[in-house]
Amino acid sequence: MAGEAHHTQRGTLPQEPLSPGLSECRGEGLCPELFNPVLQPEGLHRGREAGRLEAFGQGEGVLKEPKYQEELEDRLHFYVEECDYLQGFQILCDLHDGFSGVGAKAAEMLQDEYSGRGIITWGLLPGPYHRGEARRNIYRLLNTAFGLVHLTAHSSLVCPLSLDGSLGLRPGPPVNFPYLHYDATLPFHCSAILATALDTFTAPYRLCSSPVSMVQLADMLSFCGKKVVTAGATIPFPLAPGQSLPDSLMQLGGATPWTPLSACGDLSGTRCFAQSVVLRGIDRACHTSQLTPGTPPPSSLHACTTGEEVLAQYLQQQQPRVMSSSHLLLTPCRVVPPYPHLFSSCSPLGMVPDGSLKGAAVESIPVFGALCSSSSLHRALEALAGDLTKLDLRRWASFMDAGVEHDDVAELLQELRSLAQCYQDGD
Repeated sequence: MAGEAHHTQRGTLPQEPLSPGLSECRGEGLCPELFNPVLQPEGLHRGREAGRLEAFGQGEGVLKEPKYQEELEDRLHFYVEECDYLQGFQILCDLHDGFSGVGAKAAEMLQDEYSGRGIITWGLLPGPYHRGEARRNIYRLLNTAFGLVHLTAHSSLVCPLSLDGSLGLRPGPPVNFPYLHYDATLPFHCSAILATALDTFTAPYRLCSSPVSMVQLADMLSFCGKKVVTAGATIPFPLAPGQSLPDSLMQLGGATPWTPLSACGDLSGTRCFAQSVVLRGIDRACHTSQLTPGTPPPSSLHACTTGEEVLAQYLQQQQPRVMSSSHLLLTPCRVVPPYPHLFSSCSPLGMVPDGSLKGAAVESIPVFGALCSSSSLHRALEALAGDLTKLDLRRWASFMDAGVEHDDVAELLQELRSLAQCYQDGD
């Protein structure tokens, strides 16, 4: 059982928010070009278009080819030499196709060459409406399973990101955001939402003033072998005009405040072991309750004297025995074009009004996001392993011919179930 620990940090973000689109495989040494695909070899997209990157083994094999390996190493060394302080690397890669193999091999190379540096991997999955015929769905299942296991072996932390409700063969409904009107069939909408969340999750170790590094964040969340985490976000954070932060947090009640973003199903009834929470974009004047003298505070949150204290107290009330790192940041998330128009009931500053503001141009929004080591992963990973055991691999020889042996699948199942056991409630 985790001990109680809370850390709060206030600051402003040194970078502009992420652009809406997410490439399939990215890495960076925390240079100014954060989240730009600076390390991806040019030929990888051409390989996908030619059908070479359908399976995990194909993607893994790509980085064994000298021309791609040398190009990646050259780009990597160039950017590392430009870093004044190298915390580590972020890898963004699709999990559902051959890029899961590319990402796994890249993580292995980084681990070998830069031992002790942080490697945080974000595995991207399309929404439920992008599932197709049986072959594509089976490949998605196999690639996701191989990608998660291999990336976990070589990364400090791994987080699946998707607006789908399931990692397995049976799709769940797309996740719901009460204040967003998005089309789950449009990749541009889905990637914009995930980019907004990702820009928020990564803020703690991108702050110049923050004492939290990539390695420290990963260590806090990944204790006892729990190297896979889930993500969730409230986009935008519901703060009505005239409300304070304590008012808004009290209105959220006891339910999980964020929408799940890791395709692990419903979070109700699950346990959180450790979490990193970021709330950004709330004006300093709204951080605390402005009660008139002599008025009794309606809750313990209204009695707090700083916004950081409010957030820490709220997390303590919600998860009293969970190790939490909390960050309250002033900078909102910018959502000007080319960000898609997803907000039909927000003010230009992202505040949620009592009524609907049709057509209002929203420029920035507050976001509430969290990375969590959660028992929901036990159920999700066990379900993923269960789907794999039902497969007749003889029907999918094309996947196996891409560089995967039957013994590899047996070992994959064992490792997947071992990983799932780490998240059993009560561990």
